[in-house]
Amino acid sequence: MTIATALAAALPEGTVLTDPDLLAGYRRDEADLVPAGTPVAVVRPRSTAEVATAVRVAAGHGVPVVPQGARTGLAGAANAVEGCVVIAMTGMDRILAIDPVNRTAVVQPGVVNAVLAKAVAAEGLRYPPDPGSWESCTIGGNVATNAGGMCCVKYGVTTEYVLGLEVVLATGEVLRTGRRTAKGVAGYDLTRLFVGSEGTLGIITEVTVALRPPAEAALTAVAVFPTTAAAGAAVAAIAGEGLSPSLLELLDATHLAAIEAYRPMGLRTDARALLLAAADTGTRAADDLAAIAALCERSGADEVFAATDVTEAAALLEARRLAHPAMEKLALESFPGGNGGLIIDDVAVPRARLAELLDGVDRIAAEHGVAIGVVGHAGDGNMHPNIVVDRADPASLERGRRAFDAIMRLGLDLGGTCTGEHGVGLLKREWLAREVGPVGMRVQHAIKQALDPANLLNPGKIL
Repeated sequence: MTIATALAAALPEGTVLTDPDLLAGYRRDEADLVPAGTPVAVVRPRSTAEVATAVRVAAGHGVPVVPQGARTGLAGAANAVEGCVVIAMTGMDRILAIDPVNRTAVVQPGVVNAVLAKAVAAEGLRYPPDPGSWESCTIGGNVATNAGGMCCVKYGVTTEYVLGLEVVLATGEVLRTGRRTAKGVAGYDLTRLFVGSEGTLGIITEVTVALRPPAEAALTAVAVFPTTAAAGAAVAAIAGEGLSPSLLELLDATHLAAIEAYRPMGLRTDARALLLAAADTGTRAADDLAAIAALCERSGADEVFAATDVTEAAALLEARRLAHPAMEKLALESFPGGNGGLIIDDVAVPRARLAELLDGVDRIAAEHGVAIGVVGHAGDGNMHPNIVVDRADPASLERGRRAFDAIMRLGLDLGGTCTGEHGVGLLKREWLAREVGPVGMRVQHAIKQALDPANLLNPGKIL
């Protein structure tokens, strides 16, 4: 009996897809220029029991399993392995409980981030993590990659909000981790072990998250800089003064031009860098934002101006969210035949070294003869250099890959990390090994071996 036949026999009718045209849509996430295989079948479960059944059947046939969410990832972590079974979790999309007293929510992994945010807001609460793809990415995918977002500078990344998990292991057994209490230190922190594991240790089927009270009213300002390094210096100054903006984002000239071409909104395309800042401290926001503005001016900003109303502030935030699709469009149009692509980097450095990173990226772009646009969460020191390449030109691809490696090397040399929020996936396995060293890799391999000795869960990712 083939794996596809066995899955169809073990699961409810309509759960298993085998049509080649449908399978093609499950080959990859949004990471460009990394390999992807074709699955032999796609399972679309509606319950934890169905996930466990699919894993047991696959394990019995020795077939690898690749879990997927909305496939919005940028490191290839959700890419299919040739001949694998994909388990697509988007159908498990129910919010199971919202508890305003204990400030928790229990959700299935296919719940979209924005849907959860809206649901808890109706209860007077907030789920802070907000990745750039928040209107389409799922909570399960956010947990699997430990996703970040624009509010991380003040509110932190996904792992800080995950209280407990339900996980299907490689054996098909179901593990529950964590707790729903405000405090708890019993045993090893298995919850955090699975957060960021990219489906290589188990498949997340339920998530308990912590919620927060809503933020106070916010004010937004924009600072325009003559160089990206000057913007980086402003970020270091803001951090050095102990200020806590709720958002501190950087857009370079390449992104400003790309966004304006993608959706005109009057951005300053003559600027070399734009810093978008917000303070959500209610009655104190005006003073906090004034202090941030003063530090930007002292660091060399050409102009600082505040959003005049909520609508203008929302438009500025939308401009930042459009950075990725705008750069994709720019890349496509940069080369004949729509062959332009992006190698998307994700490097984080200590805030005090941000200016050095930005200067270094400019230097790397010139040295390798490639266009690189930089956008990112400046308040975290987490930048996303986007390297524009011609997919049809091997020389262009090689220059892009060399530039990517040079940025990775620079980030580590500055005391940073090879990924601040996108994850390792297929894209950064070599750089993870360089970052954590041989002892760190040995420990990580031991954990993988303990939980998945046959290497069936998302093989080839991370390690």
